[in-house]
Amino acid sequence: MKVAIVGYGMAGARIARELGRRGVEVTVFGAEPSAAYNRILLSSMIAGKQSEAEIALPTPPDHVELRLGHEVKEVDLEAKTIDGTGFDKLVLATGADSFVPPIQGLSPLPTGAYVLRTIEDARRILTETENRANAVVLGGGLLGLEAARGLAGRGLDVTVVHAAGHLMDRQLDPLGAQVLADTYDDLGVRSITDAQTTRVIHGDDGLTLVLADGRTVTGQLMVVSCGVRPNLDLAHSMGLETGRGVVIDDQCRTSHPDVFAVGDCAEHRGIPYGLVGPAWEQADVVADLLSGVNEDANYAGSRLVTRLKATGIDLAAMGRTDGDEVVSFADPTRGTYARLVIDEDGRLAGAVMLGDNPMVGQVVQLFDTGDPVPHDRRTLLMGRPGESVSVAPDSPASMADEVVVCRCNNVTKKQLTEAFHGGARTPEALSDATQASTGCGTCADDVAGLCKWLNGTVEGIGEAAARLNEVSA
Repeated sequence: MKVAIVGYGMAGARIARELGRRGVEVTVFGAEPSAAYNRILLSSMIAGKQSEAEIALPTPPDHVELRLGHEVKEVDLEAKTIDGTGFDKLVLATGADSFVPPIQGLSPLPTGAYVLRTIEDARRILTETENRANAVVLGGGLLGLEAARGLAGRGLDVTVVHAAGHLMDRQLDPLGAQVLADTYDDLGVRSITDAQTTRVIHGDDGLTLVLADGRTVTGQLMVVSCGVRPNLDLAHSMGLETGRGVVIDDQCRTSHPDVFAVGDCAEHRGIPYGLVGPAWEQADVVADLLSGVNEDANYAGSRLVTRLKATGIDLAAMGRTDGDEVVSFADPTRGTYARLVIDEDGRLAGAVMLGDNPMVGQVVQLFDTGDPVPHDRRTLLMGRPGESVSVAPDSPASMADEVVVCRCNNVTKKQLTEAFHGGARTPEALSDATQASTGCGTCADDVAGLCKWLNGTVEGIGEAAARLNEVSA
């Protein structure tokens, strides 16, 4: 079987690697000239936490043909060819493009204004930060806040301008968003919410946003982070069914039986996820189907946990923001906020955990498994002195084997433990063996903590055996 993949981002690269590893003949067309990289770590690159080399994704086997810098404009479905190259099955992994709102003076982007979607965007922004003192970020969602923190880490004074009434309005309630805004303010990032931008003026002092109420915000550098839109141009030209994304079924198959779609360009059961975890779950299903490993492989959707990747800020948000029972705890002085949404069956339907909270691991586990929450909800909001119910990396002994440590790759404690006993004795080796921490990177400390504990366990067993031998002698 010959498989063609259009798109060499995170989803396309994963399928190419897995199919190539299983001996399937693959040709990949990537519009970007760069090899595959971890797109969601671009904000970490802006912050100076990781280099280009560190966010590179593993290369596929040698017999996978890569055609980089090759933007596919047309697919002949009848002949099953792409620019003269034949295929039996086609996978669309065309991703999404940054959305630039139709604001006067913003389209096309003026000098000094950037989006952050590609590694080339990141390079340009980094060059710009070298001689700029301040910046404005248009958009206070997840990606905008990550970019803002990265720029602040570079020493710039940063202002976030957000149209909605509070930051991260898709994931947070107003109180949680206020605690987050205060935390950002302490880190040098000011935020202005409920702010409709009417036009952008390019002047000698930089770019000025004119707000609907007459206020102005000026920055020498601007990053536009107003969401993304699935790239559907190729799908439209092929006559595939589309909604907000390319419509796929539970096997990630489009309206054409020989064409699949995964990742940011895909819409499953009415949802275009736009996150790496679902993209990789879809990629694994397609790889299993096309390689014949599992002809019953299917994708049933994802339970999302959003993690904010910003230095000095711990935030996990999941599920619904409202429901039958809502309990919360806030300590704005310490930048801590916890909110649980519990359904009528006593199960966790959503949660927000902001700040240093030892219960975040337990909360995520309950959200994943659907197990009932404790009768005393306070134990999940803040824990109790002396209570050991956390699944944080400092207590891996209490983690059940089925606990998912790496959500992006769906790697459990059991899989990491098996890889460790198979010879992967360092965090880096565990990552290579299981792909844990190669997604958003927020589980890296968890993997390192588990590895440290496992090494200690092995040393303890060795010492006990030595003492037993001495007694026997």
